[in-house]
Amino acid sequence: MPKKFMKRYLPTPEKVRAIRSLHFLGDILHEPNLWHINRHCVSRAFFIGIFWGILPVPFQMVAAAFFAIWFNANLPLSVALVWISNPLTMPPIFYFNYKVGAWLLGRPVMTFEFQANWSWISNRIVDIGIPLYFGSIIIATVAACVSYLTIQYLWRRKVRSEWGRRRPPID
Repeated sequence: MPKKFMKRYLPTPEKVRAIRSLHFLGDILHEPNLWHINRHCVSRAFFIGIFWGILPVPFQMVAAAFFAIWFNANLPLSVALVWISNPLTMPPIFYFNYKVGAWLLGRPVMTFEFQANWSWISNRIVDIGIPLYFGSIIIATVAACVSYLTIQYLWRRKVRSEWGRRRPPID
């Protein structure tokens, strides 16, 4: 995996510890696995970041940070991966999740035009919300598992190829 690339762009533990607004966390940020870039920490970070990035919930970064700390995943990578769902990618991701949820629940896919008023939201929350969240949980779980397994595979393949290059030629 591109370890040097990740080290170049991810913040160092010292930089994060220097942020005054995070001092309430105390010694939690001193856990070494939160900052290591190895196969296990990175693959867990991909699982957590992709999972929370696909779910339509507020404070995705906070949830990703909490679970990264809980499961000893790479903290900055977990939080950064949540941004796969940004303002440009949210509508297609959530619409796809809604369509998958409606299909799995056997509901017809509604054609709707969003209106930013309370009456429209309160009337449509059940019709849209249940398939959206059901589909989001399914897609988030599948995408997180696939990303975890992909990182594990790619990391092992890279290590094997490096070991093969180090091996002296047989005469």
